[in-house]
Amino acid sequence: MSADGEAVEPWPDLRLVGWAFGAWMAALAGLHGSAVPVTVGAVLAAVAATAVLSVRGRRSPAALRVARHVAAAVLLGACLGAAVTAARLAERDSGALRGPVHARATVDVELVISDDPHAARAVAGRQPTYVVAARLRSFRAAAGPPVRAAARVLVLGSDPGWRGLLPGQVVRATGRLSPSRGGDLRAGVLSVSAAPEPVGGPPWYQRAAGRLRTGLQKACAPLPAEPGGLLPGLVIGDTSRLDPGLEDDFVATGLTHLTAVSGSNCAIVVGAVLLLARAARAGPRTAAVVSVLALVGFVILARPSPSVLRAAAMGGIALVGLATGRPRAALPALGATVVVLVAVDPELAGHPGFALSVLATSGLLVLAPRWRDGLRRRRVPAGVAEALAVPAAAQAACAPVIAGMSGVVSLISMPANLVAVPAVAPATVCGVLAAILSPAWPSGAEFLAWVGSWPARWLVAIARYGAQAPAGEIPWPDGTGGGLLLGGVLAVALVAGRWRSARRVVLVVVLVVAVVAVPVRLVVGGWPPPDWIVVACDVGQGDATVLAAGPHTAVVVDAGPEPDAVDRCLSRLGVTRILMLAVTHFHVDHTGGVEGVLRGRSVGGVVTTAFPEPAGGRAAVHAAARSKRVPVIAASPDWSARWGSLAVRSLGLAEPLRGTRSDPNNNSLILAATVGRHSVLLLGDAEVEQQSALLTAYGPAVRAEVVKLAHHGSAFQDKGMLDAVGAGAVLVSVGAGNDYGHPNGPVLARLAHRGARIMRTDRVGDIAIVTRAGALAMVGERR
Repeated sequence: MSADGEAVEPWPDLRLVGWAFGAWMAALAGLHGSAVPVTVGAVLAAVAATAVLSVRGRRSPAALRVARHVAAAVLLGACLGAAVTAARLAERDSGALRGPVHARATVDVELVISDDPHAARAVAGRQPTYVVAARLRSFRAAAGPPVRAAARVLVLGSDPGWRGLLPGQVVRATGRLSPSRGGDLRAGVLSVSAAPEPVGGPPWYQRAAGRLRTGLQKACAPLPAEPGGLLPGLVIGDTSRLDPGLEDDFVATGLTHLTAVSGSNCAIVVGAVLLLARAARAGPRTAAVVSVLALVGFVILARPSPSVLRAAAMGGIALVGLATGRPRAALPALGATVVVLVAVDPELAGHPGFALSVLATSGLLVLAPRWRDGLRRRRVPAGVAEALAVPAAAQAACAPVIAGMSGVVSLISMPANLVAVPAVAPATVCGVLAAILSPAWPSGAEFLAWVGSWPARWLVAIARYGAQAPAGEIPWPDGTGGGLLLGGVLAVALVAGRWRSARRVVLVVVLVVAVVAVPVRLVVGGWPPPDWIVVACDVGQGDATVLAAGPHTAVVVDAGPEPDAVDRCLSRLGVTRILMLAVTHFHVDHTGGVEGVLRGRSVGGVVTTAFPEPAGGRAAVHAAARSKRVPVIAASPDWSARWGSLAVRSLGLAEPLRGTRSDPNNNSLILAATVGRHSVLLLGDAEVEQQSALLTAYGPAVRAEVVKLAHHGSAFQDKGMLDAVGAGAVLVSVGAGNDYGHPNGPVLARLAHRGARIMRTDRVGDIAIVTRAGALAMVGERR
């Protein structure tokens, strides 16, 4: 009974939960060690558990006896987790494979594919890399004999032949071994440039699943790009056609769990089958058998990878707990499931998805029924109470892990999930039915996919608008400390919420945050700042600069090394119309993100340097522009353009420079811009030779109030050019922790000595130049 007279349900038996916690934590720690010390840890845990159980006191308080049993359960779980992890570590670090891995030897291997291959996010100008989880059967180094070895490896294949492989398929390949990064059970990484040689076909059930998955993709092909790419992700976790920008929006709004196979997918499918069974008046045994068959069929459809099996286990437990309303029985079942999963595959302990899945299921079992019943006692309709309690409980349980991983606390995540709930089940069910019908009735499958696309469109709209919400997230300490801090705050709030007076205090605090803190963040800390005229986007080790040309309109100079970073920057700036994309030169750190600039925006044209090297970068830019039917021109030395208050002209040389340290850098397209009354100079990657030649050719014309420092602030700067520009605001676009020594300390010191204010993207994120009372100011996104 709580202090205000409300009945409080007693806590369930926590011994199996203790087993699960001990096994999980021991396996997680063991993944970062080696077999011998982890084995010693298992022995010590067993000894400690024996000591705890041997302490008996008949007159000890009940709470102390419960604590003793839970402590023993944790230690016994730790013994189990450490023991199974040590066995897998011994397999990983076997002597036969250790030598070739550390020698980075080239080997012939025979592999069994473990999971669906997927392409790493492509960078313009580079061949896509296919990431394949596999299990080694044998290998042969140099001219030696074949060696049998059972170990996990990660394959990085550059040939498209890796893309179509199915789990369970056996292939041969030749590649170079290298050490894994650690923290997992992979014995090494195998880099392969050639296509694999299939030895045999995949198992029949994988072939059947492949046909159904292909059928679902074909059924979604006539749909618009965004819902058509999202629907397979909702149903079976297939995000191969999902727009990367939309995927980022799902991450920003806390909806990314919808694009992976999770326990909710399994619960939706099994729940739909149970409803049909009840409608047909099937008995309990028949309904149970049909539900199990449906779950097995869904696992085959989504591919029985470790993550899918984990999701099936969690989804089944969550469904049982919610359907029976007996969390006291379901929570120990969850603990037993975690123990079994960790014992079968200790590597799961280190997967963020595993942690999120367990925590979300725990929230559904422990918090959701209590919150649902509390809402119903306050006369909230049953369906509304369920719809509110379930996503809120899952989000509250997962929030500490998400905050520790991302360094932010999302304010939009919970409302986004609440409004998304009604669309998830119909989209999932329609997608599953479309996949099942696709081999026999393609037109019927297309119709079901079209029906499922409408709730998918609703989810797309939620993600798009939620990602653009101002102050949608607040900074939070990242890492383990940040996760524990938020977990402690939530735990205190949940415990305090058992008393009416404490709930009132919590409500007052939440209202103060909503009424004061959020508006203050909107006014003071929002991004972008008002009246910005130039923004240097934080795209890592590369360049992307935006010049304002009106509401939602801009000129973009360079695109950074990959599409998503520049796309995010432009989306946050609200840029939907690009008058011109300028490419200063064709190195990938300036061209790799061209597709991100073109993504979902109207682009008037592309202007590039006239220097055609490197050829691969130039071809990638032209191909990306051609795919969007955007014209491309090479700028002449006297090229210029004007759009209202924005004017841009090139400072070019009559002849290209050759024989320099880097000819592509020293033939960059240099742009002098005027935004309103303010001058901006964008120096590309020009080095000493081009800077000196420009100073000779243009003299005072190189002066500007704002300068984007050449070549990420490298040491290859002409001192006369630095002095002649005389900019009071210096933008340095540079990647954190880069290997090039950028930016150069003496160069920055020289600029600072002349009174310039310098900001770097590696330290403050996006950098904006804003106008305030006719003067210029610099604002960093992270300040």
